[in-house]
Order: sequence, then structure tokens, then C-alpha cells
Amino acid sequence: MKQPTFKQKFQYWFDNYMSRGTIALIGGLGVLSLVIIFIAAAIIRIGAIAMEGESAPSFGEAAWMSLMRTLDAGTMGGDTGPGFRIVMLLVTVGGIFIVSTLIGILSNGLEERIENLRKGRSLVLENEHTLILGWTPQIFTVISELVAANESRKSGAVIVILADQDKVEMEDAISERISDTKNTRIICRSGSPMDMTDLEIVSPHSARSIVVLSDGGDPDTHVIKTVLAITNNPNRRSEPYHIVTQIRDPQNLDVLKLLSNQDVVQPILTTDLIARVVAQTSRQSGLSIVYTELMNFGGDEIYFKQEPALSGKTYGEALQAYEASTVMGIRTVDGAVMMNPKMDTRIQPGDSIFAIAEDDDKIQLANLPRLPLEESLIQRSGKTTKPKPERGLILGWNRSGATIVRELDNYVAKGSELVIVSQVYDLEKQLQREVGKLKNQKLKVMEGDIRDRNLLNQLEVTEYDHVIVLAYSHLEAQEADAITLVTLLHLRDIAEKDETPFSIISEMLDLRNRELAEAAKVDDFIVSEHLVSLMLAQLSENPDLLGVFTDMFDPEGAEIYLKPIGDYVEIEKPVNFYTITEAAKLRGETAIGYRLMSESHDAEKAYGVHTNPKKSEKVLFKPEDKLIVISEG
Repeated sequence: MKQPTFKQKFQYWFDNYMSRGTIALIGGLGVLSLVIIFIAAAIIRIGAIAMEGESAPSFGEAAWMSLMRTLDAGTMGGDTGPGFRIVMLLVTVGGIFIVSTLIGILSNGLEERIENLRKGRSLVLENEHTLILGWTPQIFTVISELVAANESRKSGAVIVILADQDKVEMEDAISERISDTKNTRIICRSGSPMDMTDLEIVSPHSARSIVVLSDGGDPDTHVIKTVLAITNNPNRRSEPYHIVTQIRDPQNLDVLKLLSNQDVVQPILTTDLIARVVAQTSRQSGLSIVYTELMNFGGDEIYFKQEPALSGKTYGEALQAYEASTVMGIRTVDGAVMMNPKMDTRIQPGDSIFAIAEDDDKIQLANLPRLPLEESLIQRSGKTTKPKPERGLILGWNRSGATIVRELDNYVAKGSELVIVSQVYDLEKQLQREVGKLKNQKLKVMEGDIRDRNLLNQLEVTEYDHVIVLAYSHLEAQEADAITLVTLLHLRDIAEKDETPFSIISEMLDLRNRELAEAAKVDDFIVSEHLVSLMLAQLSENPDLLGVFTDMFDPEGAEIYLKPIGDYVEIEKPVNFYTITEAAKLRGETAIGYRLMSESHDAEKAYGVHTNPKKSEKVLFKPEDKLIVISEG
């Protein structure tokens, strides 16, 4: 084998050295500069070379003079003496080469650094931050809610985002949708949330909470892999992680439960959740607004508080204990959540109440010597509006449809009817397999284009009590939402031309189409991912709320209802909420607010929904107004 020459060896060494990067190049130029300076100083000193009329400088002085000419070529303009000029000319020429090269290296290094920063690959050194993994339209709602939640943090807060997107594009999108982040800093990084190496960039081990968004063609697989990358990380912390996410397939919940033995992993089953909410709100206009008011950070929220003064008292007594907060239930010392328990349930030491309040520090006992009850206004006859058979219409179809049909059957009175119109092939047989026998409603399935105005006229939609428009899950999100929007416009136009009121509930796949749905003047609709996003943000701030949300949407337990106010108190007479709370309490129900139908079309007034009103304020109700209560039915 032929031995490499010295030239080849030097070339190989030089190539390896040059490939080490900017710092190595700068170091090499520095060494070369020193070599030139010291050689020039040695020549001047040994040769006793000096400027005309001056003695030869010392070695140190000669080195300093050489350094000055290396950095600034103009310095040699005042040199005299042929020998001194020649040496300094050589030093200056070497300096010009070195400085120009150094400028080029620094410029390239700076550009490379800026490019790396643009790629979002630099390490995030934060503690107690909220980490969001993934990028979907949901992220804007989640960020907006977290920004609102962080306003009370005096030291500010940090949200870190890791997604397989361009860093600059993510930052631009956030600044366009969320113009004011108040005291919250938002940091974006590019990388795969499923890659352990990429995860290390965003410091997951020091995060306060982690929100995993479901992304991609197989969102459940994406979520499971991301959670695994966090919990099975060899660098994981000893303390449990708090991870909030969403799952579509119920079978995948068991997989996530296996991962939550050591950590707090809270998955939201979106398909069942949305189906239950659609079923509940389709029968009660305004209920979706109530849910939104309870789950967003813009107004009042749900807080837990231990109140030693209430220890030994009953739940019924606790309902009237606060002026500016509305009690919803009790969380026992072992963590069990009881929403609207029996009125004689005793609050034990260590138990907490959970209530709707402006902030946790606003939950303060009223300590009134006497409750300002107006007992003469309470309806004590036990009068209740008897449920009547209902006619429901479902337009469109998706994976939530079967659950919606089953849930509706639990709520409607016997003899009700439900008609389903869609373009899904063989839907009737599919329903027989997935729904089974219904006990309270008759089912009729039709095929047709729900955008067809003639079909809607033939169906006589004004004769139905509620209409549900579902987005087709087998289509692309934008195409499915476009069909929903066209159908909504037709339905609203039909409703405006008819005096018979019927509620319209719609489901959107893309949050960005929410504003378009509002333009259709639908006062009560569901945006699937919007409610899920609100819940994700709430749980990331307070994991204890999962029990409350589970109980709230569980058809087996207490739920939220909007009932005629005239069943509780006399109407058209000013009445305070202490009296209304007492009237609901006598029926074993918890009153949490009311809806004024005169404001039902005013978005700025939350369509008339008032949760957690001040109990001492008097309101004049009309026959069509509703009381918002937590009840068993």
C-alpha cells in the first residue's frame, strides 16, 4: 500500500480542522496572527531594526506595533526606515488577509446561527412552563385560554410549543390569531413530539403540565407514541408528569391507562364527549353556551376550596353560604367528586367544595346574620312542566351519530320520533348493529342531500323540536364543514320565515369555520374541537377538574338543565338569587344561573346566559326565561 505524502497528510489534517466550524476557524486565525506578530517582533528585535531617528524597540513593544498594523492597515502610514517598512508591510499584508477572512467567517457563522434559530433547534431552558406538543387548529384556543389563565400570575408564565412545523411560520400564525399574549411568553421549537431527542429541546422534565394535541392521519397513534416518548424517556424525572390529551377510539383508552400508573395522564374521549354534549344541547337551547361559560377562562371558572367553617354543615346550607360564588358540589377527602349531592349530605373535615367564582380568592363566606329570602315568591306547589314527546331531525352523519341516538333515547319522553337524513350508504343496517333497540323514540332513516332546499322543505323542518347537523367524517374537514354551513344557512332562513321555534345544533370539524357558523345566526351550536380545547386548557391548569367534567357529562349522574323559571318562583316580580337557590334546593337541585330570553340573540351578553350571579341582586323574570340547575333529571 502506497504511503501518503506529507502534502496529503497536511491536506487531510487541514480539511478536518476546517470542518470543525466557526470557533475552530477563529481560533486558527488567532494562532496564525500570533505567529506573524511574534516572527515580526523577533526579526525587529534580533536585527535591531527601527524607524529613522529612533532606537530599536524591545520585543514586547515590537509585538504591540505588529499587532496594531495587523488590525489596522493605516497604522503603517507613518513608518520610516527601509528595513522597518518592509517588515511592517509584510505584517500589514498578513493582517489584511487575516482580518478579511475573520470578517467572512464571523458573517457566515452569524448567518448559520440565525438559520439555526429560525429552524427552532436551540435548547429551551425554562421551568414550570406549559408544554404543548403538536400543531392543529385547536392550538389557538388552547393558547388563548392559557394566556387568560396566566393573567393572575405576577411573575408571568411561559408556553413552549414543539411541533413538526417551521418555527417562524408557527410564530407568525400565533401572532396573527392572538395579538396580545399579556404576561405570557410563547416559545416555538421545530421537531417531532414522538422523537425523544427532539423532546429534550423543550425541557419536558421541568414542565408544569403537558398538552398533547392529536395530529396526523392516525391521531390516536400519534398521541400514544408522544406520551410514551415522555413517560419512557431514559432522562425522565422521578416526579409524575401531568399530561392532558384526547383520544377518539375508546379502545385506546386502556393503552393510555397502562401509561398512567406512575404519571397523571388525563385523556378526553372526544367522540363520546361531543356526542353527549350534542344530545344534551339539542334539547335545551343555550346549554352549549353554559358549558362554554363554565369551561373558558374569560369569565368565572370552577375552583376547589377547603372551608373549615362549613365542616359539619349540610350541602344545602353550603349553597347559601356565599354571595359571589355558586357552589356546585363536594369533593371528599379521598378525591371522589359529588356534583349536586343530596341536600342533607354532611361536609366532613378535609372535604372541599367546588364552586363557580371569578377567582379562587373571591370564594369568601358571606356570613349573613339572616338570609334575605322572599319565601312568598317560591312556588311550593311542586309544579313541574311535564315532558312531552319530541320530534328530532339529524342531518348528516359521522362516528358520533350512534352515540347521539342512544343518548337522545335516554332524555326524550316516550313516543318521541327521530328522523335521520344522510348520504351514507346502508345507514339503517349500521344503526341496527350499533344502537340496538330504542325504548323512547321511533327511528326513521332517509337518504338525501342535506344541502337541498327542496328536500328540507319536504321534510317540513319547522315541525321538529330540534335539528342536529353533523359533519360527514368520511370527507375532508373543509368539504364537510362547507356542507354543514350551507345547510345551516338554509335552516336559519326557514326558521326566520316561520313563527314556530326549533333549536339548531351543528358540529364543525375545523375551528376556523366557527366564525362563519356565527354569521349564519345560529344562537346555539357546537364546535367539536372548541369545547375539547377549552377542556384541555382547564385540565392543564387544574387536573382535579376531570372528575367534575366526567360527572357533568355522564348521563347516569347529575347534569345541567335549563328549566322554566316559573316552576320555581313567581314571574314578573323582582326576586333575588338567594330565593331562587332556596326554591331549587327544595326540589333537590342546585341553581347555578339563569337565561334571559330577551338577550338570546345578543352575543356580547352570552346569548342571555348568566352563570354565578350575585345572590342579593334582584331580577325581573318573564315566562319564557329559564333557570340553570344541576339536577338528576
